[in-house]
Amino acid sequence: MVETSLALTQDTLAPRPALTADLYARFLAYLDARPKTVETYTKALRQLFGYFSLRGIAQPRREDLIAFREELKASGRKPATVQAYITAARLFFAWTAQEGLYGNIAEKLKGAKLDREHKRDYLTSGQVKEVLGGIERESLGGLRDYALVTLMVTSGLRTVEVIRADVGDLRTRGDGTVLYIQGKGRDEKADYVKISGPVEKAIRAYLAARGPADDTAPLFTSGANKNRGGRMTTRSISRIVKTKMAGAGLKSSRLTAHSLRHTAVTLSLLAGKDLAEVQQFARHSSINTTLIYAHHLERAANTCGEAVAAAIF
Repeated sequence: MVETSLALTQDTLAPRPALTADLYARFLAYLDARPKTVETYTKALRQLFGYFSLRGIAQPRREDLIAFREELKASGRKPATVQAYITAARLFFAWTAQEGLYGNIAEKLKGAKLDREHKRDYLTSGQVKEVLGGIERESLGGLRDYALVTLMVTSGLRTVEVIRADVGDLRTRGDGTVLYIQGKGRDEKADYVKISGPVEKAIRAYLAARGPADDTAPLFTSGANKNRGGRMTTRSISRIVKTKMAGAGLKSSRLTAHSLRHTAVTLSLLAGKDLAEVQQFARHSSINTTLIYAHHLERAANTCGEAVAAAIF
């Protein structure tokens, strides 16, 4: 971390400790954040204080933070990245003010306006059939990929939820089979998704071909030489899904593994399921997220343009 002298933003600025690794460690300990969050904040604050250091800013002011934000935007950083960096700055300076180290110059500082439009496309039911129909099921790898894709596209699982799944997470609830999952931001597998008959059959076929495995073994294992039989990574799942989509002629930067989750939610709404049911299915913390999907479908179904064209032509 670049050392930058920080002092209270008062008329008389008392000398304060430099921003050292120890001070930053205290900030992270205060947050008690997850490793991924720590990684994000570390990167963000390195950028921020590197910016201060290069410009000789020893006692940053609010306008310096605003200039940093505008430079991020001008450099082509994605709005989500700008937002994450400014969020890190807000949290840091709120903490320094609380600790009496520096005034909160980032209070209510705006980040970047995030587009509520989905960054990924979804597949139509016909396209899903094309993708699944193109996956061979003679080899162990083919059986795995077919089971993996069918699971993701019917349950709306995220890639991280798939790699965390173990064989023993397949359990019975009511009159059906479910898969217990460790969702995003969760510390344990307290939630589950229902598994339909065809999906369970595909998973069981893959597990039977793979051979005996205890309950703690990964539900889906890697076939790579360096990690054969080990737990898959989100990158490997993303690569598999992209490859299967490309095999069906679906090549687009907007089609990714996350598109399968979008597909599950969208097809649920198209099937006539109500918002509350879809929210529960998708495990959206807020129904506003589910409403974004519904809004997109309403716009796609809007025929005003056609009506205007019919009246004119």
